[in-house]
Amino acid sequence: MADKQLIRAYGDRRDDGVLQVSFTLPVALSEKAKEAAQLYCTKLGLTEVKVAAAEKAAQHYTFFVVYAKSPVVIDYAAIDTPEIVIKKRGFAELNKEIEEEIGRKVIVLGACTGTDTHTVGIDAILNMKGFAGDYGLERYPWFETYNLGSQVPNAELIRKAKEKSADAILVSQVVTQRDVHKDNSRQFIEEAKKQGVHGKMTLLLGGPRVDHKLALELGFDAGFGPGTKPSDVANFVVHQVLQRLGKEAKGTHYEGEPV
Repeated sequence: MADKQLIRAYGDRRDDGVLQVSFTLPVALSEKAKEAAQLYCTKLGLTEVKVAAAEKAAQHYTFFVVYAKSPVVIDYAAIDTPEIVIKKRGFAELNKEIEEEIGRKVIVLGACTGTDTHTVGIDAILNMKGFAGDYGLERYPWFETYNLGSQVPNAELIRKAKEKSADAILVSQVVTQRDVHKDNSRQFIEEAKKQGVHGKMTLLLGGPRVDHKLALELGFDAGFGPGTKPSDVANFVVHQVLQRLGKEAKGTHYEGEPV
């Protein structure tokens, strides 16, 4: 059994338990409102509560920033969370590896599926301009990339991926009200199994409320959440293709990977 690694929140000094909490209450700004914010935090089990800022958010709404201490301690060593582990290569190096090790273009299709109309996520990953100074997959000469846009039916995306003999399908889900992103993702996996591509193509899920653990639970090969760069996806897909070709062992560990 691994040794315990007990940790607390860090504010001014290690293990002091200090938190900065922000929230809104549906009351007008006043001294009574500040007292309500302090009482609310106290009822959460926090101590030494100090309201650092209180500002009018709208009529009869106040936004608060509060400093307080929490007694909570967690065992970091006991947390078991799946992580995406890849050896990340630069733009030129990755293209060279595809050319030398795969010998053909890596084919990727992506779309915002179901009723979701928000393409900002899938565009950031696939479009040539990319995101945060990181080239999109369309910019890679050894990727063949198709961005099908928004409101694409799951069955149509999978059918077109089969027509193109795709290596990977990227599903973007931005709208999350009432967990519609989970429902649509489950329907996508059901359709992928029906059309015989589950386990044969790399299936990726992305969005603001997506993480790797959720994607695995839903049946995808990986999940990419906020802050994901196109190069993260590009490297993961190439590793998956190399594994399917038997040129890289599954579960390979790399120097510098998360521990």
